[in-house]
Amino acid sequence: MIGLEILFQLTLAKATPLLLAALGGLYSERSGVVNIGLEGTMLVGAFFGAAGSIHLGSAWLGLAIGALSGAMFGGIHALATVWLRSDPIVSGTAINLLAIGLTGFLLFTMFGARGSSPSAPKLPVIELPVLRASPLAYLALLLVPITWFILFRTKWGLRLRAVGESPETVRSTGLSVIRLRLCAVILSGALAGLGGAHLSLGDLSQFVERMTAGRGFIALAALIFGRWHPIGVLGACLFFGAAEAIADTLQGWTAAIPSQVFLALPFILTMVVLAGFAGRSRPPAALGMVDK
Repeated sequence: MIGLEILFQLTLAKATPLLLAALGGLYSERSGVVNIGLEGTMLVGAFFGAAGSIHLGSAWLGLAIGALSGAMFGGIHALATVWLRSDPIVSGTAINLLAIGLTGFLLFTMFGARGSSPSAPKLPVIELPVLRASPLAYLALLLVPITWFILFRTKWGLRLRAVGESPETVRSTGLSVIRLRLCAVILSGALAGLGGAHLSLGDLSQFVERMTAGRGFIALAALIFGRWHPIGVLGACLFFGAAEAIADTLQGWTAAIPSQVFLALPFILTMVVLAGFAGRSRPPAALGMVDK
């Protein structure tokens, strides 16, 4: 069995992409826009992060490209839901499907490969006395108090939360509901893109088709479990990260239990959490309502 220190580091590594995507989803859903397109946005960020790293020879530039691609997909979702007033569930589903097809097509077009890309320059590991992790792990942890401060201690955060509760009230003050929501959803995409880039540049050193493997949906579950609050989201992501870390550790532990059971553990816990907490959590009042 592995030690607690190694298990914690593995938990943080598994929780990092979830936390980045969930914090992104927090901005979007606090503004009243459901973003189930996090899964596809993460996948796009993973692909373009790896592709940028390979072609430019720099993991940092690849990381920036991954975040930019996520912001662009967030912009597509924002355009469809906020500007054109499309159903956010339909738009998010379309983004997920588009991401799967686009990344598979570009993988073959750009690299002549199927399944996985060539090896990409990887982000360095930053080692501190108490922790050894990817730079994005530190960034994700730092973004938790930053997000809390933005949402609960700044004028922009107050307006964003007000939009998610009562857009009519915000509109009556002369503020632009559309502008606030556009900014929130694009920011959501950028953070989800960073989460995806962590998978291809911080966790592995290549892009693998469909490598997000449902993490965008787990990030949405973390939003519900964390009650749409940054601190709660952090705890939920660490919980799901620990489940994935334990599942990876236990694979092959005993031949009596198929390895697929351990692979399914994070998703089983996701379903349990949704079943047990979805009814108790109070989402923003205007969440999912198409603004007419």
